[in-house]
Amino acid sequence: MEEEKLKSLRTLTMVVYGLQAAGFFIGLTWIVAVIVNYVKREEVAGTFLESHFRWQIRTFWWGLAAGIVGALLMIVLIGWLLWVAAGIWAIYRIVKGWLNLNDGEPMPDTFV
Repeated sequence: MEEEKLKSLRTLTMVVYGLQAAGFFIGLTWIVAVIVNYVKREEVAGTFLESHFRWQIRTFWWGLAAGIVGALLMIVLIGWLLWVAAGIWAIYRIVKGWLNLNDGEPMPDTFV
């Protein structure tokens, strides 16, 4: 892959992490971020950025699942705990991803 294209995709990956972070204040940006991931997924295939896209997509879907379960558990008041735990987990994943991207490192294929 040509270096200029890779640099552009790396910048896009950084923007997606930024959109995910902004999602804590403007929830719609989470959806924009995951749409960008799916639209550009083929372009990053075979690069270290592919692991970042996979990481970002999983962060979205697992975060959404935890949010839904947390909302359902609000009835018994433990939903708040799940929301706080999921929020901390998402922040960790965004920061870890951003730092690895900054260092030019791929993301591990793990849940955390």
